[in-house]
Amino acid sequence: MAPTPATPQEAVRPREVARPLPGADRPAAARPPRRWAAPCTAAALSTVAYCLGLALYGSYPFGPRSRAVNDLGNQFVPFHARLWDLLHGEATGDLFFNWSSGYGVPFLADFVTYLMNPFSLLVGLFPRELADLPVFLVTLCSIGLAAALMTVLLGRLHPGSGTLRALLSVGYALCAWVLNDGAADPMWMWGPVALPLLGIAADWCLRRTRWVAAALLVALAWAGNFYTAAMATLATGLVLAVRLATAAGMPPGARLRAAGRAVTAALTGIGLAAPVLTVTLRASRAAQPAPPVSYEERPTVLYQLAQLLPGGHGGVPTPNIFIGVPGLLLVAAFPFVRAVPGRARTAWYALALGVAASFVWKPTILLWHGLALPNGSPYRAAFVLSGILVMISWLALAHRPRPGELAAGGAVVALLAWVCRDQGAVGAATWLLVAGGGAAALAALVALAAPAVPAALPPVGARTGPRTALTAALAGTVLLTSAYTVFSVTAVRGKIAWFRPKITMTRGSLAARAGLAARDDWPRSRTDPGPHEFANNDPLLLGGEGGSYYSSYVPAATARALAGLGAGWYMRGRHTLSFEDPVGRALMGVSSSLLPAPQDPRGAFTVDRARPAPAPLLTVRSRLAAPPRGPESVFARQERVLGTPVYEVPELTSTAGTAPVRGRGGWLLPPSALPAAAAPLAGPNGAGTTFTARCTPGGTVVWYAPWFWGQVSGLGTRTKGIGRADTTANPVRVLGRVPDDGTVTVRFIGRGRQWLPARPLGCLPPGALERAVRALRGPVALSAGGHQLTARLPRGSRGHAVLALPAVRGWGCAVDGGPRRAPASYGGLLTVPLRPGATRLSCAYVPPGLSAGLAASGAAGLAAGAVAVGGQLRGRGRSRRRTTKETRG
Repeated sequence: MAPTPATPQEAVRPREVARPLPGADRPAAARPPRRWAAPCTAAALSTVAYCLGLALYGSYPFGPRSRAVNDLGNQFVPFHARLWDLLHGEATGDLFFNWSSGYGVPFLADFVTYLMNPFSLLVGLFPRELADLPVFLVTLCSIGLAAALMTVLLGRLHPGSGTLRALLSVGYALCAWVLNDGAADPMWMWGPVALPLLGIAADWCLRRTRWVAAALLVALAWAGNFYTAAMATLATGLVLAVRLATAAGMPPGARLRAAGRAVTAALTGIGLAAPVLTVTLRASRAAQPAPPVSYEERPTVLYQLAQLLPGGHGGVPTPNIFIGVPGLLLVAAFPFVRAVPGRARTAWYALALGVAASFVWKPTILLWHGLALPNGSPYRAAFVLSGILVMISWLALAHRPRPGELAAGGAVVALLAWVCRDQGAVGAATWLLVAGGGAAALAALVALAAPAVPAALPPVGARTGPRTALTAALAGTVLLTSAYTVFSVTAVRGKIAWFRPKITMTRGSLAARAGLAARDDWPRSRTDPGPHEFANNDPLLLGGEGGSYYSSYVPAATARALAGLGAGWYMRGRHTLSFEDPVGRALMGVSSSLLPAPQDPRGAFTVDRARPAPAPLLTVRSRLAAPPRGPESVFARQERVLGTPVYEVPELTSTAGTAPVRGRGGWLLPPSALPAAAAPLAGPNGAGTTFTARCTPGGTVVWYAPWFWGQVSGLGTRTKGIGRADTTANPVRVLGRVPDDGTVTVRFIGRGRQWLPARPLGCLPPGALERAVRALRGPVALSAGGHQLTARLPRGSRGHAVLALPAVRGWGCAVDGGPRRAPASYGGLLTVPLRPGATRLSCAYVPPGLSAGLAASGAAGLAAGAVAVGGQLRGRGRSRRRTTKETRG
């Protein structure tokens, strides 16, 4: 029999041959076929530990505490509710377009970013009102799969005990990044899965086998979540470089060929997933810019080192990297393990230190995050360092460290804990884990490392006695310390106000959804679930067709159009809001809105019908009004889109309180003190500024000051502005009814210096809006389904069709079956020119970048198929030649 070719493992010095772990030196034929035992053990231990930790804390689904922290409640539960609707055929729209949010927005980029983790499909197996449970299962299943795949990858780095590989993989699956960053973002949880997937693919390329399968693994990693997959791909390339540099007896040409195979497999796999990238890239370029992020305040080196210690959560943004107690001990012992060649020890440690340093240097931060500084969690790539540390810990353990080497590692950990004792991430839980769990893990590792290899191998299936007990003890230590780490990190984080969770699926939200469904009249009109917020994506959570939309892909055209017409926003426009004023709702065809039930102590909600009835979603205009002359105002913009003047915009006169300063384009209000009821907004002086104006009696008064922070009171009501340029914009809000004498008195009480527009009040005379809406011509029939809209136009239509839909790229419209053309924008809404006598309008939305992505994916598929067919043909040719040779012989 020909000798097995040497694998490119780290070189081992002849005098320091690594002693194999128990079972590793047993002949392959003598070992039972338990290939999946170790990965399944890792998956089981990690998921049980995670559930146990949450149960100790009382977190959902094991207790009353919600786990819907930040984006989990605001984005992922609503988006998974939307996925449920799509899977069950109950969505307003399809994968291409979402009619429910932002008064109509593209959806494919959202889907591939937030919902492409394969475990997200579990939501379809549960009732919609239990959407929180499958969202939890996405995280839990990702944890288990990450642990299982890392177990496989460690075995390909170096042979050794599957059980011990599984125990170290638990530390990876429950690393600090998972507990602090990933657990609340199910889409990111594909990152810890992608890293070992890509590592296995790279290993196949290193061993000159399964190139097509490697490309498919790359495609799977990138399709599940391209953002974290890009980070994992970069990290895998660095790990592959270290393996190639430290491989024993591998010729330079073979190293280059292995690297070439890896590069081509990666490019082919990414090509197979190209639609994910091209669609999201185009959507990202068209999206509203994120608020600026600063990395000027870097964490200190000591604070970063403290993140290696498990159990805590600091208040300063820092890469979260701990991997559990056994992994930390072995990483600390790695430099002392003489069975590992010095070059390998140096290379792996240099890799870990280099990656750690790259997280806090702006050029490399950009590299890790796709050349864009992240908004929110600033160190999203930290899971790759945890994976590298686990690989180092396995290389240390696989080379059978001696007791003295392990003791040196324990001393390093003790020194690290003492030096970092005053850091914010180090608390009582850290000391308990390091002292108690560390001592138990160190004792078990030292005992397992003792030179007690029997002279003769025991029979297959025979118990190994003390070693089995020691391994079980180490497994128990890993399970308990991991569970306690989950509990302690969750408890510490739960005390931070920013992590206060949302309560999404409640009786209130379910009742609101039922009320909205009962009034739904789509597409003849919209039923808006705003302005109340159960979550930032209420239309996805509750149904209806509203203006609220929170996503990284909010089109800039949508944000600008809605804000220009008087809707509010948060996060610099990356979270749009519904209209709250009569004209705005009429423009967008809102016939019903969800409002808090008046004087209901239970916090119930009611669906209120709009009065007057709104404009149709599609209107035919014989001509379009030109932009208003003179200073532009939100009232003029609304009137232009409506097609008729409806507002009285009175001039204000300051009559009481602190005197304002009149400037070009507005009023500057000095700081003013608020009454006791508004103490949180109090300033040092005065009681606000009072203005008066004159309007037609009986009309409705609205106010608009997008960047005002404070109180606005008058006409028997009091509203609150939370504007902050240009992060948070107030919408146009109703103030009250004009009294019989026509005098409107309003008081602005600002927090600090505040700026008001020159004319922040608008008055709607009685019946003005109703007459304007009645004059608009709607379609004879209108249908809107999936990503298409079709209208039958009234006889004699000419001029333009205006759709109550933000003008985003991707729409194409045809009149009477003519050529499909991109519509124009009118006041931020879609408009299509009509030839005289037009009778039919059809529009369809195609995500920009989809065609290019499909073409690239097809080319990559052809390349992979050609390689697969070529390999089969070469294999058959070799088999034929071998058979012919044997026959002749």
